[in-house]
Amino acid sequence: MRRIRRRTTALVSLALLAMGCEGGPLRGVAYDPPKPLPVFEFTRANGAALSTKPAKDDLMVFFFGYTHCPDVCPTTLSDWKRVKARLGSDSARVQFVFVTVDPERDTPEVAQQYASQFDPSFIGVSGDSATTAQIQQAFGVASIRDAGAVDSAASAEYLVSHSSQSFVVDGEGRLVSMYSFGSGWDALLDDLRRML
Repeated sequence: MRRIRRRTTALVSLALLAMGCEGGPLRGVAYDPPKPLPVFEFTRANGAALSTKPAKDDLMVFFFGYTHCPDVCPTTLSDWKRVKARLGSDSARVQFVFVTVDPERDTPEVAQQYASQFDPSFIGVSGDSATTAQIQQAFGVASIRDAGAVDSAASAEYLVSHSSQSFVVDGEGRLVSMYSFGSGWDALLDDLRRML
């Protein structure tokens, strides 16, 4: 009988974890179990280091894009602005991080300037090609430069095709949920409230 109770308690606990902290399923795609991530360090525009592991009990939201993006990137960061505003004082426990997939054009200064135009607290980072490839692999995202512009005289105007999801990382440095482009900013807002 005790063994059955223990198993039942364990199953209920696992179900609650999968559903989110407040009970009820997450609106984003939950990683079950959460996926541990390697920690990356970026040098920010102001010279400070940024670790991709949040402080304990805090969260980080990541998006991989580039500053010349005509549509998905500005829409996503505009959605983040709405989310941050509605989190109120809880927003102090969430870092929103824009990681460029185009480090050739997007220096740390350019990436930060781009992110800051949506909200001064948003962080924009750029790494070398190797770091960019490694962090993209860790998150399971991809990007590819427009082949038609690679050898053209106007190559500075090239586009980059890239994954368009936002990701939430918890205070243990684990990937916990993902939000496809177009899933609605309110889905991210609801889940962040639930996790905080």
